[in-house]
Amino acid sequence: MALSRPLLVVVIIALLVGAGVALFTLFETQAVLKETAAREVALGEKVATIENDNRALVEALDSERRQKEDLENELDDLDEKYDDLKKLARTDSELLAKYSKVYFLSENYTPSSIIEIPQTYISDAEKESYLRPAWKYLRDMIDDAREDDIDITIVSGYRSFDTQTALKSGYKVTYGYGANAFSADQGYSEHQLGTAVDFSTKATGGALDGFQNTATFAWLQENAHKYGFVLSYPAGNSFYQFEPWHWRFVGRALADDLHDDKKGFYELDQRDIDKYLITLFD
Repeated sequence: MALSRPLLVVVIIALLVGAGVALFTLFETQAVLKETAAREVALGEKVATIENDNRALVEALDSERRQKEDLENELDDLDEKYDDLKKLARTDSELLAKYSKVYFLSENYTPSSIIEIPQTYISDAEKESYLRPAWKYLRDMIDDAREDDIDITIVSGYRSFDTQTALKSGYKVTYGYGANAFSADQGYSEHQLGTAVDFSTKATGGALDGFQNTATFAWLQENAHKYGFVLSYPAGNSFYQFEPWHWRFVGRALADDLHDDKKGFYELDQRDIDKYLITLFD
């Protein structure tokens, strides 16, 4: 059935209007999509900026943390050095000095703290004085030796400048110049430091002669270093005759190293010895 002309016009107009609306809607949709895409790009850029800012912040925090740790380590090092300096200030620097016929110890020198050794540790009724910080090491050594059925008695400990003077004068009267081979002049004796001791044993009746042939001397050679003691004048030393009874406290660290290296105290340079001063009473 043919449409009338007016009706056809109406239909055409309706179709054109519908197409226009559809086209407008398409354009509007495209505009929305473009705007959404632009927003997504902008959002992505913001996210990237935030991520970069976060990375920069993390790096800055890590840098601050590392700087803080470095500062704390420096402070710890300073504290340790300060503690070492305080420790050295409280430790008598003379205690590791070499005094046999080489270095002179003033007549005014007296150990900062000396005690009377109990009679149970000495060979006769006369009480001997000894440097207090080293006494506990000596006591532990003698007590441990007794547990091994080894008898160690003390013949002589601390001797003052004046006592050494009188002792050496007596030796000179008896032995003449030969006294210099076994007795130090005043000011050159390790005994004045209060860290040297002469040992004996019941096997020799408390005498020094023959001490090198006793089980006590053998035990000391094997164990004395564990308590910080070394033999001052071993066989072949260049200062005095072999004195197996004369032992000196030098601290465990130095005594252990000397024992391991099979060296004598007087074989080391004073500068090398001084490095052990801080560990003397550890």
